[in-house]
Amino acid sequence: MTTHTAYAERLHHPPELAAEPFGDSALMLRVKNDDADFRRTASSRLRDVLLEVRPYGVLDIVAGVESLLVEFDCLAVTHEQLAQTIRLAVAGKGLEPGGASASQSLFVIPMVVSEEFSPDLPGVAEELGLGSEAVLQQFSSSVLTINLLAAAMAPMMGGVQFPGQVSRCVEPRTNVEPGSVMVAGTNAIIQPFPGPSGWKVIGRTPLTICDIREDPATSYKPGDLVRFEVVPEGEWARLEGQFLRASAASRQEGGHGDLP
Repeated sequence: MTTHTAYAERLHHPPELAAEPFGDSALMLRVKNDDADFRRTASSRLRDVLLEVRPYGVLDIVAGVESLLVEFDCLAVTHEQLAQTIRLAVAGKGLEPGGASASQSLFVIPMVVSEEFSPDLPGVAEELGLGSEAVLQQFSSSVLTINLLAAAMAPMMGGVQFPGQVSRCVEPRTNVEPGSVMVAGTNAIIQPFPGPSGWKVIGRTPLTICDIREDPATSYKPGDLVRFEVVPEGEWARLEGQFLRASAASRQEGGHGDLP
């Protein structure tokens, strides 16, 4: 299909987008589709489109797992005007994977596994009907997408290639150590600071993923890619406290075809 034909096809069959007022100066955007994976991918792509087009009046874009909250200057543009501008941008740019997108970073994050750092790994393995090594192999071979930044800038990631869903803890922990790598469902998250969590802990990274002394405080954003690498416990001392940064050769435009 030529570029012109693909563009015409998008104009005739644009993705269905729900745009609902959220107070006086925000729109909640959702892609309408029965496929949850498509909705998540399209929501990430929609964010890229809006960052590229930068519609008049938009002040901020807050990513959710399957939605976007677009905050705007209500003195400059109305809900209806902004919704129409966004729909035109979507019709022209498309939301399908492989469309032009903002640059994307890949983060390869070291993770140490031990009795102390991985208290829930045996239980996760039993729940999935696998051995602990198989769980780690499937986890580390998954390329995850950061869907949103949760509380305290924690990167919430989707795409873990487990054979089933991982349940949350029956009783949440009141204090989870920074750097803890946790799973629930087929999602993963890293604990930036000490705090409570009901997700299951399967490892810990020695890196600092959020540092208020840095500008910005995190080097990742929604839409970026993450792959975990299990490293020996002896690597902890060498890596401890280093600020997480993207892999040197990971900056990519419009795709990630060179991923391992």
